[in-house]
Amino acid sequence: MSPGADAAPGERLKGIGYVLIAVSFFACLDTTAKYLGQSLPSLEVVWMRFVSHSLIVLVLWNPFSQPAFYRSGRIGLQVLRALFMFGATAFNFFALRYLQLSETMAIFFAAPFIVAMLAGPLLGEWAGPRRWAAIAVGFLGVVVVMRPGLGGLHWAASLSVGATLSYALYLITTRMLAATDSPQSMLIFSAFLPAAIIAPLVFFVWETPQTALQWVLLFSLGVFGAVGHWFLILAYRQAPAPVLAPFTYGQIITMIAFGYLVFGEVPGLTTIVGAGIVIASGLYLIARERPQKAGD
Repeated sequence: MSPGADAAPGERLKGIGYVLIAVSFFACLDTTAKYLGQSLPSLEVVWMRFVSHSLIVLVLWNPFSQPAFYRSGRIGLQVLRALFMFGATAFNFFALRYLQLSETMAIFFAAPFIVAMLAGPLLGEWAGPRRWAAIAVGFLGVVVVMRPGLGGLHWAASLSVGATLSYALYLITTRMLAATDSPQSMLIFSAFLPAAIIAPLVFFVWETPQTALQWVLLFSLGVFGAVGHWFLILAYRQAPAPVLAPFTYGQIITMIAFGYLVFGEVPGLTTIVGAGIVIASGLYLIARERPQKAGD
């Protein structure tokens, strides 16, 4: 039985708190990547995200003095999960070079639907009708925020679709590994393998950062990624995937804030209304995390 499959309400609420912290760091990650992508090659930004992530994990948990942290009984699944992570990050960072944060969000927030659909057949964690309704309401809120429409999206929207599919599968495999492997092993596999894959290609596109700020932001990508995924892994050890999936919508709040602070994107009435819908759906689901009736 996966951890959290029969999680008590307190454990589920803790998992929800972890996932909200995680998506806040992911919002920082995406905003920083978009900012750097305006002056540096996207492949370089992707590589530095994984390199700095790997360095942070190795410094915090020395593999020579703490080798047990890095052992895995499911190497194949670890590699597959790392590839999904690589796909989600690479597709998303390249898309951010061409699209607005709001456009990538509009597509990316389809991930909870994919997770909810796959969690049943792959994990045995079936979402009940009320939870499906809350997921749908949360997605409606995102659609309201993104009202400018998908009809005129750039071709790079297909990259966001690839990121969304990869991220959903990354979450599913995270849940699968949570029962057997340590968070440290999942952190290092998901960072080191993509860094190794990209390394030979970076030589052809590398542009040395010209300012101290660029260097700091490049290394901050690893901090945001490592901390965010640490909390995400903890979340999926506490609660079932269908419980956590809707709370990825919480990222919309921080994305709106960063869009305004960094890129001067002023939220309009539809943004405020949509964000309110997202918050309301999340509060409903938190209220539901008490002893459940069958079929919830």
